[in-house]
Amino acid sequence: MKRVGFRWIERGSCRHPEVMTIRGGSLCPVDFPALVGVIAHPTRGIFLFDTGYDPAFLTATEPFPERLYRWTTPVDIGPDAEWNAWLAAHDIAESDLAGTVVSHFHGDHVAGLKRVAHLPVWCARAGLEDLRQAGRIARVRKGYLAGCVPAQMQARFFEDAPVQPLPSGFAPFSEGRDILGDGSLLAVELPGHCPGHWGLALQTEGGRDVLLAADAVWTGKSISACRPPPRLTTALLGNTRTYHATLDLLHRAEGNNADLAILPSHCATRAAAFRGEDAD
Repeated sequence: MKRVGFRWIERGSCRHPEVMTIRGGSLCPVDFPALVGVIAHPTRGIFLFDTGYDPAFLTATEPFPERLYRWTTPVDIGPDAEWNAWLAAHDIAESDLAGTVVSHFHGDHVAGLKRVAHLPVWCARAGLEDLRQAGRIARVRKGYLAGCVPAQMQARFFEDAPVQPLPSGFAPFSEGRDILGDGSLLAVELPGHCPGHWGLALQTEGGRDVLLAADAVWTGKSISACRPPPRLTTALLGNTRTYHATLDLLHRAEGNNADLAILPSHCATRAAAFRGEDAD
């Protein structure tokens, strides 16, 4: 794989009872950061993996029924999550941005998509179609906010990209979709959470294999213990049986490959460990 620079950076957060995200979890609310991948390609510029939260989320959830999303998923979108402030805080020049990779179309992953609407967006056709076809109430139930997704965008679909074998360090995952055509970013289907849910495989400049798992799990301990969310959660958003099958693959990949970093989009502990920090 062509190596890339990679940072895993928070942009806003939300709160859920832990029990909704892992079977046997606590009833107490837990903070879940929305993490954004900042990928520095050696020749093509910077690509974002998802966008995290954005003040646009608050605008999109102002009317009813979209406000139900905000009520059921309390969010923290502080001044540091404002687009220009977030870019400046992390030394990202807007002119260096080359595109966005969208794991799926839930609001906490695409709230900032209109900020980069002029750039190519790599996503799943199945996910975008599900968003476009659903009515307003159905979209809220599924975790979508159509107001955050540009009506017109330069969509390039994972399903159309060429198949590329994955290195053995990702086994049992064996193939991905080569979205840039140079072996640097391989989209990996991780079904079950919702229609059109994909992760991203890459190799860092230091040679470490990384699998961005998006919402295939909420926390790393789900992978380590092979412990899914309760059926209420998986059935509400996606397909329980398929979710469990994907979790089993992630659990096996972690067991097979000690150097593979599997990073869920909302796990503060895994993010801190990847950065070599202590989790709060």
